[in-house]
Amino acid sequence: MQESAKAAVTCIRSHCEFLGIDSDFYEKNDIHIHAPEGAVPKDGPSAGITMTTAIYSALASRAVRRDVAMTGEITLRGKILPIGGLKEKSMAAYKAGIKKVYIPKSNVPDLEEIDDTVKGKIEFVSCEYFTEVINDATVEPIVANDKQNSILLTENSSEQTVIRQ
Repeated sequence: MQESAKAAVTCIRSHCEFLGIDSDFYEKNDIHIHAPEGAVPKDGPSAGITMTTAIYSALASRAVRRDVAMTGEITLRGKILPIGGLKEKSMAAYKAGIKKVYIPKSNVPDLEEIDDTVKGKIEFVSCEYFTEVINDATVEPIVANDKQNSILLTENSSEQTVIRQ
């Protein structure tokens, strides 16, 4: 998980100009990805695309759609690599009411194992690069209104933005 988080940050850093993000974001912002174990142990790199999308969402102020899920290992250059357990992940997405799941292009043959009921309710989108996911999974930039501005606090001394929810 730690390696996936580091790869996600590096991927975003290497694509700052393309993404329209300040190239020195890592100097001004502290990024913390918290994935508590709870009852479900997590290991493996399949959350890489999810972490990359979440970081992009936070830095670009673009929300991720609520009806999507994604899985795939991310490389430093932004390529999405195959994962295991697509059948189980798809069933979990179905039970959670997800409408669209982004999967690595290399996992398309694994769709044959997915139950027809699940395939009937979920749109599976195969992707090769992270830009395909973030372009489709995020919505327009968030425009803060007065109520939201009271939640977003900026500390000028450290140039950090604190978001409280």
